[in-house]
Amino acid sequence: MRLVVAFALVAALTATTTGALTFREARTGVLQQSQDAVIKLLRTQVSRLASGLAFPPGRAELRRFAADVAKGEPSGTWRVLAAYRELSATSVPDDPFEELTPALREAVGSSPATVFQRVTSADHTSLVVGMSVIYIAPAEAGRPVSGVRVFLTVPQTTELAYVDALVEAVWRAAVPALLLAVLLALLAARGVLRPVRALRSATRNIAEGRLDTRLAVNGSDELAELSHTFNETAAALEESVAELRGMEVRARRFAADVSHELRTPLAAMAAVTDVLDEEAARLDPDTATAVRLISEETVKLARLVDDLMEISRFDAGAAVLHLDEIDLAESLRRTLASRAWTDTVEARLPEPDALRGRVDPRRLDVAVANLVGNALRHGAQPVLVRLYEDEGPGAGRRAVIEVLDSGPGIPAGVLPHVFERFYKSDTARTRTEGSGLGLAIAEENIRIHGGTVRAANRPEGGAVFTVELPLRRDEPQREGRS
Repeated sequence: MRLVVAFALVAALTATTTGALTFREARTGVLQQSQDAVIKLLRTQVSRLASGLAFPPGRAELRRFAADVAKGEPSGTWRVLAAYRELSATSVPDDPFEELTPALREAVGSSPATVFQRVTSADHTSLVVGMSVIYIAPAEAGRPVSGVRVFLTVPQTTELAYVDALVEAVWRAAVPALLLAVLLALLAARGVLRPVRALRSATRNIAEGRLDTRLAVNGSDELAELSHTFNETAAALEESVAELRGMEVRARRFAADVSHELRTPLAAMAAVTDVLDEEAARLDPDTATAVRLISEETVKLARLVDDLMEISRFDAGAAVLHLDEIDLAESLRRTLASRAWTDTVEARLPEPDALRGRVDPRRLDVAVANLVGNALRHGAQPVLVRLYEDEGPGAGRRAVIEVLDSGPGIPAGVLPHVFERFYKSDTARTRTEGSGLGLAIAEENIRIHGGTVRAANRPEGGAVFTVELPLRRDEPQREGRS
């Protein structure tokens, strides 16, 4: 829209400026021609009559001289004032000659050149011309100026009529020209905007993931080159994205396949290590220590493989929810009890059946266990788990689960990355007790429920992980009337 307005304004300004300049030049030409004709005729008349003027002239001679000069214009529109020192006389008796300004009078007195001025008074405009009479008296030979000054005023009614007619003609010509210019500007703007709009729409499609979007290339101008370049860029981007997606799919499949293949030998290793653990007490100390180390590492490896397979299911979109309406507080109690955390974790939960929600019990259990386990490993006791219902503006009813610890908190630079897979706040630390995927799995499990999880530091110290789950209830079944 702004481009259309700009085109229209430029066209209007161009047409208006052209009309104004044309009018000014034509007006100047008309007035200049009239002015030159008057000055030429006045100079001829004065030169012809100057030789008959007595010197020094008296008032009567000046009056006669002025009248004779005025007769140079056959139509009788000239009014002439002749002056010599303090004496002056006009061609028309008692003519006040108001058009003559002091500045013009002074200019003529100080220079022998012809001076003119256009004077507007009341409702008419007049041309006032002044000149000195070059008269060399016999008694004062060598004196170039006689001291006699002649002033002429002539109305410019005819010239102004020409100018008014010119204004009307310019106006009549400018309006159609202006409309035509605006129309052409709109057509030109449309010709530029249509490809630009197509380019904007195509760019939006690319940003939304429709990488097969292409532009029609018409002509061979700059816009066509731009469309051609856009198509080449889109094709290269589509090819790169397809290649990256293929690599990502292959990498996920590889991780899933490796994890799946590792499960069977790990299960066998776990069975063996269980037996070895039972026999460790009867082994010599060094062998018992080695057996327990192998057992612990086998358990960690099995947990890592399970987490990798879970992540692979999320990445492949194969993770599904098995929803059931349950007592959320009871679900959290079972999570803590099944992992023997009842004595180490404080729970502030609602009364039984006070807060029910439609969730996947297994996935909720995994998410809460990962958050609590993370608090126990990286925070400090006491660890607190809270559950309550909240209803924010526009968010609807939701269950809020908070896991708080009393540790040193999470460094500010680590907070944005705590849910990333295998993220290490200390790059020198190569291994952790967990798999490095617990928080990422917790986030994915909450996400597929339509909820959110976030981490923060408490003002009084320690970290807090907050889970918000939308509360969905089973629709009651209506009984039909028999």
